[in-house]
Formats: sequence, C-alpha cells, structure tokens
Amino acid sequence: MLGRIPHLWPLMLDFYSAKERGGAKAKGVKRVCIPNRSTKARTQTRTEKRWFRNGQKWRTGCEGRISVVKRRHGLNRCRYKGEADEALVGLGVIADNVINIGRAMEKKSRT
Repeated sequence: MLGRIPHLWPLMLDFYSAKERGGAKAKGVKRVCIPNRSTKARTQTRTEKRWFRNGQKWRTGCEGRISVVKRRHGLNRCRYKGEADEALVGLGVIADNVINIGRAMEKKSRT
C-alpha cells in the first residue's frame, strides 16, 4: 500500500467476517468499520458510535467519487490492458481533480 498501517479501515457489508476484522486488528488497524448483518453486542455498539458512522460516510463518499469519474470521463469500460489501462485511469482521476479545483477556485473568487 502506502508504507504505513491505516488508522481507519472502512469496508462494505459484503466483506464482513470475524476473520477479516481480526486480521485487520492484528495488523495494527485501530478502527475497523465493517458493518455486521447480525445483531451486535452492547459493548461493540457503544464503541462504534461516531467514528464508525464517519468511517462509513467516508467510504460511501469515495464510491460516489469513483462513480462520477467513471461517468464523466468514460471509464466504465477500458479495452486496454496493463500499463495503458493504469495510465488511462490515472489521467481520468487527474482530469477530475482539475475540474474540482477549477470549480473551487471559481466559487472562492465569487465570494
């Protein structure tokens, strides 16, 4: 990854398992945000208040950003393989960042 252990690790409901949660904790992740389908113990519910909800919001925000990049820059399907595919995705993300920076600068100049 990036050479360090993340402080917060949010995942989707489909990835929940005791093994997954325990593995992340064993590697040093302090807060694992994986929702559980079954009922939670009272102690688990107390510890997963605000930080758990914020972790899930962060995850859904990332998914929304990915969706926008796919729609805006035509990254739904890539016919290239290997390094060309990675370069195309990277350029799509950079293009989206430039658009967002431009919007923020325009908004700031109006105020």
